[in-house]
Amino acid sequence: MEITTVADDLIVAHDGTDVERLMGLVADTDYEVRGHAVRTLARPEGDLLCRIGTVNDVHFGEMEAGRLDERAEGPILHVDPGDEPYPETMNRSAVAEMLDAELDALVVKGDLSTDGTNDEFDLFDEVYGVFGDRLHVVRGNHDAYRGQERFAGDQWIDLPGVAVALLDTTIPQQANGTVRAEQLDWLDERATSSTVPVIVMGHHHQWLAPAAAHGIEVPIGGGDVYFGIDPAASTALAEVCERRTSIVAYTSGHSHRHRRREMPGGVPSIEVGCVKDFPGTWAEYRVFEGGVLQVVHRISSPEALEWSERCRVLYSDFGLDYTEYALATLADRCFPIALR
Repeated sequence: MEITTVADDLIVAHDGTDVERLMGLVADTDYEVRGHAVRTLARPEGDLLCRIGTVNDVHFGEMEAGRLDERAEGPILHVDPGDEPYPETMNRSAVAEMLDAELDALVVKGDLSTDGTNDEFDLFDEVYGVFGDRLHVVRGNHDAYRGQERFAGDQWIDLPGVAVALLDTTIPQQANGTVRAEQLDWLDERATSSTVPVIVMGHHHQWLAPAAAHGIEVPIGGGDVYFGIDPAASTALAEVCERRTSIVAYTSGHSHRHRRREMPGGVPSIEVGCVKDFPGTWAEYRVFEGGVLQVVHRISSPEALEWSERCRVLYSDFGLDYTEYALATLADRCFPIALR
């Protein structure tokens, strides 16, 4: 049994495909869930101003989970013949949950597709288009492997009590990412003049020492190129975030894991797991006058849980414990983000 979600008013536990939800709870209070002691998050001061949802690594068009290039190792999983492709199952279930949450905005942080084809992009539009003008999208590496420009470019998103700076971190035709000098100048200028907290979002995760000593860092990779934002650009991004006190976090995807680290100066650098396989998640930012809560939700329709449970074994041929890697700890998924 795993405690997968804790918020200021909510605790969710999963035991395989069995789900237990405790709702309407008191903030900053101890509860017991099937013998596990869990404390709800403290609620920041002031009114709740808005709720932002985010997903990444949705991968419409993917047919083989666990495939790395042309390698035979895996295990490599498929749905049964005649069943709906798993990216559609996972994403439709995620969208249904997020619609129920009545979000003020939804930000999709890249890897909308597997190969950036028009059919894959059209399917993304069909599934996520129900959010209308609340939907904000940026591309990831899978969306630009052949130099595609759809969903390219940075965006500044004004919302009640907060702004989102959405960065295009892709390098066309490459898996790794960067943030260019002109993007950092744009972020610096906008953050300087912002009168509300700023959450920076992008597809690629950030290099932070001493993790860089591990090269690509994702254990199933190889080579000398960092898999996320290159070290020089990551350092420059951290310097902007440290200098501009309106910036309260950088949050990304790409690594298919949940993780929370800190840049110099204490600004959190956050990774959110993928939609398409284990644990199958979407994240929520609850913005209060006095702070922000990140709350990660595991997609919990029966069909989504049936698929994501199968995917716990992905990459085990490479010696990776994917459950530990992708799910990480509750503190990596659900936590407060302080204002500065």
